[in-house]
Amino acid sequence: MAGLELDIVALLALVAVGAGFVDAIAGGGGMITVPALMLAGLDPVSAVATNKLQGTFGVAVATHRFARAGMIDWRDAATLACVASVAAIAGALAVRVLPVTLVAAAMPVLLIAVAVYFALSRKVRDEDARARISRLAFTLAVVVPVGFYDGLLGPGAGSFYMLGFVTLLGFGVVRATAHTKLLNFASNLGGLALFAATGAVLWPLGLAMAAGQLVGARLGASLALRHGARLIRPLIVVVCCLMALRLLLDSANPLGQWLLSLLP
Repeated sequence: MAGLELDIVALLALVAVGAGFVDAIAGGGGMITVPALMLAGLDPVSAVATNKLQGTFGVAVATHRFARAGMIDWRDAATLACVASVAAIAGALAVRVLPVTLVAAAMPVLLIAVAVYFALSRKVRDEDARARISRLAFTLAVVVPVGFYDGLLGPGAGSFYMLGFVTLLGFGVVRATAHTKLLNFASNLGGLALFAATGAVLWPLGLAMAAGQLVGARLGASLALRHGARLIRPLIVVVCCLMALRLLLDSANPLGQWLLSLLP
């Protein structure tokens, strides 16, 4: 399968189970699967493209689980999802012309800020609160830039959506997670369409991993619905910190290089 042994494919499918579980609750599943795909021998472009395929299945299952529980307001969410998808396609198209390394350098700082907010804020709870801005303002201030970033780079996009839903629209944590999964699905679908058109997706491998994603995402979404903020809040903090650390350790990250230069 795509030049890989069946045991490697089976191992990657198992990795996808864990990634789907984490992604359904707190996002960041790509932090697990993209390095695994590259360790299996895929080049970076094929790894990201194939990850979009398998991740789209996982987010779709999580979205469906939350929707069945009545956690998604489709009247507004459908419009937000369409905007996120278009913004993600624009971000993917802009990869060649924008200074991606500079954008990546800022991401660890933003992710740590998200982690601190979810760790300390008293506003992070299961109950909804009053919205601070209109849906239109939220679309322009959060959905468009985060969707664009998701197509451009991707790591942490779900965390940024979550922060926006909780702080600006006043959503409870479970409801915010549900809507985040829907927007993640939309932006993943947009990115996947672009990668598929370029032939970068390894379909057999991606579909094998998608089977693992289906299992993990369903389990993760069910636990998120059952335990709410008690589970989602600490996992978001951990995932954001791990994603920030991974980005800092990336040899292409200028902020990480500067910090490493300070070490004796």
